[in-house]
Amino acid sequence: MKKIFYIFLSILLGAIFIFSAYAKLFPVELFELTLIDIGVSNWFLAPFIARFFIGLEFFIGFMLISNIYLNRIILKLTIVTIIIFTIYLLLLIFIEGNEGNCKCFGNLIRLTPLESIIKNIIMLLLSLLLYKKHKGFDWKFSKYFLTVTLIVSFLLPFIIYPVDLSASERNFNVEKLNYNLGLDVLYNNPKIPAPKEELRTGKHIIAFMSLTCPHCRIAAYKMHIMKKMNQKIPFYFVLNGDSTDLQRFYSDTKTSDIPYSILLGHDFVKIAGVKLPAIFWVENGIVTRKTKYIFLEQKDIEDWIGN
Repeated sequence: MKKIFYIFLSILLGAIFIFSAYAKLFPVELFELTLIDIGVSNWFLAPFIARFFIGLEFFIGFMLISNIYLNRIILKLTIVTIIIFTIYLLLLIFIEGNEGNCKCFGNLIRLTPLESIIKNIIMLLLSLLLYKKHKGFDWKFSKYFLTVTLIVSFLLPFIIYPVDLSASERNFNVEKLNYNLGLDVLYNNPKIPAPKEELRTGKHIIAFMSLTCPHCRIAAYKMHIMKKMNQKIPFYFVLNGDSTDLQRFYSDTKTSDIPYSILLGHDFVKIAGVKLPAIFWVENGIVTRKTKYIFLEQKDIEDWIGN
């Protein structure tokens, strides 16, 4: 019975690792941006580092479930990985405090950094118990199984979400440019406060987003990081949705320092269209470029604004 219990415990830990990897992978951009935001990586390396850690979690998860090479290799790797993730969470608390979603399970399960540290401590204790009591199994093809699992696990994130190294070449959407965005609606609408900034003159990156759209939140989080690195970047949000969702939006994106307007209904759709987030590069009220958020690059913006 004890052996069955330890096998079950190993499978349970493995399932948590696989679920964690899956949650980080959909969407992987959120994990990438988190690594950049706390200074662990830069824009270029983040996609590779994110997929490496996701692959590591897949590998540990599959091996724990198989119960192969547990005491010799896998449990040692599990313990070290949990400690590294816990150090990351402590760093997160030190930099930003125990607020918001630590994104350890992506957006599927929201945990604060402290809650995730408690989860990690429990997993660490269970791993130490297994290391002491359960050696796992070893059979004739164990080495081959480990090798294949290792290769598949680390390739999987890159196959499902390939790293796009040509993003900058496809950065700008050239369809329908050089037209007036129609920002007067933000200034002449009695239902909403007029923007404090004059968006109809000068250069601005204006993002139209829904407060409940997951991709919009990723885009906003990315802009938060860019703004943190360069306060001169002129981001502005035009948001659509219930004001009760605004606090959750800010909690997820950390963009309370970026000015915004709320615009609803037909007026919003008329300017932004139906594909969100819609990001416009506006100069003196004229749309000169459009960018999908995944191709938005800090250096391009800084070159554009002359900084």
